[in-house]
Amino acid sequence: MNNELFLIGAATAGHQVEGNNTGSDIWAMEQMKYGGYPEKSLDAADHYNRYKEDIKLLKDAGLNAYRFSFEWARIEPKEGDFCQKEMQHYLDMVRFCKDNGIEPVITLHHFASPKWLIEKGGWESEIAIEAFERYTKYIAQNLASEDIHYICTINEANMGNLISIFIRQAIEQRKKLDGESSSMQIGLNLDEMRKEEEGKISENLEVFGCENPAVFVSPRTQKGNEIIMKAHQAAVKVLHDMLPDVKAGLSLSLRDVQATAGGEERAAKDWHDEFEEFLPAIIDDDFVGVQNYTRARFGACGELSPEEGAELTQMGYEFYPEGLENVIRKVHEAFKGEILVTENGVATDDDTRRVEFIKRAFEGVKECIADGIPVKAYMYWSLLDNFEWQSGYSMKFGLIGFDRKTMERTVKDSLYSLGRICESYQINV
Repeated sequence: MNNELFLIGAATAGHQVEGNNTGSDIWAMEQMKYGGYPEKSLDAADHYNRYKEDIKLLKDAGLNAYRFSFEWARIEPKEGDFCQKEMQHYLDMVRFCKDNGIEPVITLHHFASPKWLIEKGGWESEIAIEAFERYTKYIAQNLASEDIHYICTINEANMGNLISIFIRQAIEQRKKLDGESSSMQIGLNLDEMRKEEEGKISENLEVFGCENPAVFVSPRTQKGNEIIMKAHQAAVKVLHDMLPDVKAGLSLSLRDVQATAGGEERAAKDWHDEFEEFLPAIIDDDFVGVQNYTRARFGACGELSPEEGAELTQMGYEFYPEGLENVIRKVHEAFKGEILVTENGVATDDDTRRVEFIKRAFEGVKECIADGIPVKAYMYWSLLDNFEWQSGYSMKFGLIGFDRKTMERTVKDSLYSLGRICESYQINV
């Protein structure tokens, strides 16, 4: 992509904005008593039917790229049975982007998987490798004439590791607060907890046919990490063989890991779990997608809470847009291919803070480019307010809001602000 313009746009994920992704594992869990989803996605933002309106808003604001996902559960609703009608829907999205001067950046898997895959062992089974390879071949066949430049195979391939980290840290925090006897603290109804766990197992058996379904966002074993990396590598090979002009990679969720005195070892372990463990499998990829939202500070006793008085986002993260530059630089030390910022954003009801977050984050991107780091794109998360998984619709990341009853869109100032950045920063990469 020599002499192509730097890409500035926004991102979405199919399940979070399209609505009615009924063949997916996450849709199934939304319907369950013990599935972990207190709110259902339902119609989401109805992006499935309104994508033209939304892409047009993106274009009219001055952006030049849109990262979105194909929904595997729609395209392959039954194992080995592909739906050309649904494939055509995504081809129509690609072509609509192209017709409007918007560069489509495609993600093949963004958290949601076909329910049938989980029933067959999910992301802890070797079956996932073959299944994802077959799915990728079908996509590549259909994209052969579409002049696609970037395809991200798997979104946040390290998410299972991050969830395991958060669980481990929660346990450590509980021990610090309550002592080693925390499992017997006053107020716990152990009989009720046991019954709930039994109910969860029973429901999982009924819905997925197994006690602990290995969905993509489950805490992951080492075997699970290896399976996801093998699935990614198989997909990259397919894309390089069938679409030789496409650049392939994956994305990782990366906090800006920092150490205070005594926390160096803990910080190094966290960075290994978030990034370095996956490096051998991606080192020869064309690009890596960097996704950053905040920083993580470590001291001698583990991860530290945000400093007193620090601004927090709706997600409880520290408002820290400077983390993006730090992460890009650290990734570049080990990975010499292209870097795409595939997600960076903030959950807030105060759009002036979103404008400030984007401004400061993008200043860091420009500093990286000025220092010769091959950053090729900046995608804000997200284009639309959306179904933020187990947080439901309460987290407002979007550059565009919408009324959940009428689906009427409300364009926020932050969309125009990002558009002005795009219009003023037109460099060849």
